[in-house]
Amino acid sequence: MFDSLSDKLDVTFKKLRGQGRLTEDNIKEALREVRMTLLEADVNFLVVKQFVKAVRERAMGSEVLQSLTPAQQFIKIVNEELTSLMGGSAVDLELNSAPPVVILMVGLQGSGKTTSSGKLALSLKKKKRRPFLVPVDVYRPAAIDQLQSLGRQIDVPVFPSTDSQDPVKISRKAVETARQQGYDTVIIDTAGRLQIDEKLMAELEKIKAAVKPREILLVADAMTGQEAVNIAKTFNDTLDITGVVLTKLDGDARGGAALSIKAVTGKPIKFVGEGEKLSALDVFHPDRMASRILGMGDMLSLIEKAQDVVDQKKAEELARKLSKNEFTLEDFRSQLQQIKKMGSLGGIMKMIPGMGKLKNQLEDGVDEKELVRIEAIINSMTDKERRNHRLLNGSRRKRIARGSGTSVQDVNRLLKNFLEMKKMMKKFNKMGPRGMKRMMSQLGG
Repeated sequence: MFDSLSDKLDVTFKKLRGQGRLTEDNIKEALREVRMTLLEADVNFLVVKQFVKAVRERAMGSEVLQSLTPAQQFIKIVNEELTSLMGGSAVDLELNSAPPVVILMVGLQGSGKTTSSGKLALSLKKKKRRPFLVPVDVYRPAAIDQLQSLGRQIDVPVFPSTDSQDPVKISRKAVETARQQGYDTVIIDTAGRLQIDEKLMAELEKIKAAVKPREILLVADAMTGQEAVNIAKTFNDTLDITGVVLTKLDGDARGGAALSIKAVTGKPIKFVGEGEKLSALDVFHPDRMASRILGMGDMLSLIEKAQDVVDQKKAEELARKLSKNEFTLEDFRSQLQQIKKMGSLGGIMKMIPGMGKLKNQLEDGVDEKELVRIEAIINSMTDKERRNHRLLNGSRRKRIARGSGTSVQDVNRLLKNFLEMKKMMKKFNKMGPRGMKRMMSQLGG
């Protein structure tokens, strides 16, 4: 989503790094380019004006102009101001009140409200809470069925609403049911419209009065750009929302909504959706997002994603096999499956410092379909073949190629890469801890 913004800011910063020292003139030129870049990214023009003013005031200070690394100091200021613009720090849900805590999900039709309700329920379930999903969209065909289907997928109970019932009565009854049955969090998926109208807002105000929600989360589509900010302002003026869930952050929108919503509404982005999977809902960290925008990566989020998907026992067993050079195609497949759970390769690369630019240079090389092909080839092998690649003679390779819908050349390429990997691992093991440390320090340099 922020690729274009990141690339243009990087060009601006490169110009500053190429100059021996910073002056008022080249700072003004850099700020002019930053201003144009943010406006092109669809950031609210008043927000851009305040942002540039804040950066200018800090950048013109003697601490920057007289610094030994003025360009780095300038980038540091931009990073800090971007973080502040998006809220400063992550804001969690208010879940400490007496159960059941009611969360009202609101927004326009097509913003991803129902899917986000399911994602939020799964996220809360992982935190040992007992969520209860409540569909009150009685107008959109199959909306109730959709939430019930999501509930079954994540094993979360769903209130048995019907489209002949009144949304306010459904909400009130569902909260009472949750209290009786011991559910501590009620997530109400409300109806939306194609556009904001009085009838929609009146209904939401009635539901709010009936169930007194602790959280009112606006689900906004990041792909709508600045319109998402206008929608957020309208919903906030009427309902006094507590936060925003920004969906489709993995799309190709320009990023203006993420950078403007907090400044315009005063309400934080609490979650972002980056993918179709029900696990693809992340807490929004302004500092991490600012680092990603400036091409500095986001290792903390990457580590958290890895912790969610990595099986500790499998990781320990893999470490043992690597130390004895017993890594097999079966192990290789297992690692591929864990990587796929973490999200797209492009998304993972953006979280590693410096790799975002490399991804752009190797756009043809980062092929998500390649992972699918590799897994299909390994799946077409027998258990014995996966455990012992030496069995793979010419006729077996032909059979595997037919079974996986690939060519013999694809199978040969996979085996070649696998053997190269094993050679590399063998070298690492011979180095020992000191040798590894020396090699990593050289790579870092």
